[in-house]
Amino acid sequence: MLQAQGLRLVAVFDWDNTVIKNDVGDAVFFWMLVHNQILAPEGGDWRKTSPYLTLAAAEALGTACGSTAAGQPVQTARNVECAETFLAIYLNATTPDGWPAFGGFQQRWMEPAYAWAAQLMAGRPPDEMRTIAAAAIEAGLAAPAGATQMIGRRPKLAAYLRIYPQMQDLIRALSAAGVEVWIVSASAQVVVEPFAARLGIPPERVVGVRTILDSNSRLTARLEGCGPVADGENRLMTYMDGKRCWINKAIFGDRGPEAIFRVVDLQRRIVFGAGDSQTDATFLRDATELRLVVDRRKAELMCYALANDDGKWLVQPMFIEPKAPRADPYPCATAACVSPTGELLPCLDSAGKVIPDQGGKKP
Repeated sequence: MLQAQGLRLVAVFDWDNTVIKNDVGDAVFFWMLVHNQILAPEGGDWRKTSPYLTLAAAEALGTACGSTAAGQPVQTARNVECAETFLAIYLNATTPDGWPAFGGFQQRWMEPAYAWAAQLMAGRPPDEMRTIAAAAIEAGLAAPAGATQMIGRRPKLAAYLRIYPQMQDLIRALSAAGVEVWIVSASAQVVVEPFAARLGIPPERVVGVRTILDSNSRLTARLEGCGPVADGENRLMTYMDGKRCWINKAIFGDRGPEAIFRVVDLQRRIVFGAGDSQTDATFLRDATELRLVVDRRKAELMCYALANDDGKWLVQPMFIEPKAPRADPYPCATAACVSPTGELLPCLDSAGKVIPDQGGKKP
């Protein structure tokens, strides 16, 4: 029917834990630690890798990792304290001593740890980074299901990746029906591209965290901008409202400041979206026909999906190792939706009304 109406049919899938089991950004970050693939920043100043990295985090990295010449590999493979410091910052957003590792960001536009994973690829040509990513992906796919690894002092980090065959079938069916399938991910562009290619999705239909190239065509720690955020300002990425911005920019060609806002014209909106986390809530709500949620018990997303105020939400348990139903209802009416400052607020439906608490096991 939509084709008969002459609408452009676009479907957008999140990648990590939506199309695949586990997170390719994590997998490549772990691979880089194990194989000494992170290059030291100029002057040993780790704050040059992210404007949100706190002084405490930068000093912790300097102390644990020591001095390495700019552009040379940091020896993370055998230096347990160095690897542990990277992991604490990336996974917990703290130093190993518990001090905040990031600060000063808009929490619906930016997840600094995700951005940092891309920014730590600085100094390498994109094709070299794609090769590193492809090796990590190959290892993850070859590892036994459920495999874990120890890095630093952490013994149970995920060591395997799987493509969900159900999602692969869905992508193929949509493509065969004439729907443009795109991937929009909070993992780095150069990391998602080689993985998406395994499903026949070309790099021009992948939108990940994009970093600017320097004069030598090497990756930098500066992010491409979108909407009201210029290149190099590093204030917005493919995260929450930032995913909407990048869909409007990369898919529908809106390069102006209004790209951050929902588009009224249905011909410039996606018809289908799939995601698993609050990272995806904004762009899924923009989908006009159907929204598929892989249930990882993420509060903001599940409030919208379970409320299902327009009848267009579908909830699917995780295809591998599904989570048990949440025991208590999601606090949709009081504290489930994230504000730009990080405060948890009531979630509002499409009519602007507070969503009642959703889910939870029935007595």
